[in-house]
Amino acid sequence: MDTIQPILAVLFVLGLLGGALYLLRAKGVAKGFGRPGTRQMQALERLALTPHHSLHLVNVGGKTLLVAVSPGGCTVVEGFTCSISAENKAGDNR
Repeated sequence: MDTIQPILAVLFVLGLLGGALYLLRAKGVAKGFGRPGTRQMQALERLALTPHHSLHLVNVGGKTLLVAVSPGGCTVVEGFTCSISAENKAGDNR
């Protein structure tokens, strides 16, 4: 009898969390959380400069970022609006 109460408490909390997530999705607050096909980030291109240094062109929420990656970390070099997408890039392979 003593083990049933904690199990019911855990199930109750999980039910509350599930209900809150359902309401947030219904209101549009958590529209992209956990759903496939709603990606907000896309890797467009990568250019290796050396074995440990590279440039990455990344689209995040409609904005394109040029990111420099090195052993010391990452740095956003430039942020701009660009019309390059993965579909456009795939057609450029000649």
